[in-house]
Amino acid sequence: MRGLEDLGRVRLSKNFFFRDFLFSEIAAVHGIANVPDDPELAIEAGRRLCEELLEPLQATFGRLHLRSGYRSAAVNEFGNRNNLNCSTNAASAANHIWDMRDADGCMGATACIAIPWLIDNHDREGDWQKMAWWIYDHLPYASLCFFPKLWASNIQWHERPERRIMSYAKPRGVLTKPGMANHEGDHSNLYAGFPR
Repeated sequence: MRGLEDLGRVRLSKNFFFRDFLFSEIAAVHGIANVPDDPELAIEAGRRLCEELLEPLQATFGRLHLRSGYRSAAVNEFGNRNNLNCSTNAASAANHIWDMRDADGCMGATACIAIPWLIDNHDREGDWQKMAWWIYDHLPYASLCFFPKLWASNIQWHERPERRIMSYAKPRGVLTKPGMANHEGDHSNLYAGFPR
């Protein structure tokens, strides 16, 4: 217990502590420990996620709501096996499983967030795209995936960012990825009125 308490108190960035990312409904309901096997790797990946992505978002748009973050391999595997919206462990490595490198040996971390500023100011169908393009133009994200409820999104930091944006919110599908015509250039006209 002392180790978990110490881990939770690790400060990942100015405003975020590891404890902020440890809660998992799957773990809580099914009694599975959501604790990293490699705390040092999880901390390093989490720091990069927080410092490079979450802190700039919060500084620009105000408080972020963290829906989920870190998943242990055991929690993720249980979620995948029981159809609880978790990918395989291989697909979640360097993603929601912060303490597992991906098949290429790269580190990464993902959090699912909702941005109250976006919910309050842009609530029409497709408005999630404005935030997607703002993030694209301003932050070194690896991948983004938006969801219909509250325009929540999985935002990933990764050592080798793909810079892909997709959505389950309308319009569904891939907004951009390498090779698409819209993948290069400035997109500021698509999020006019957003904070600088």
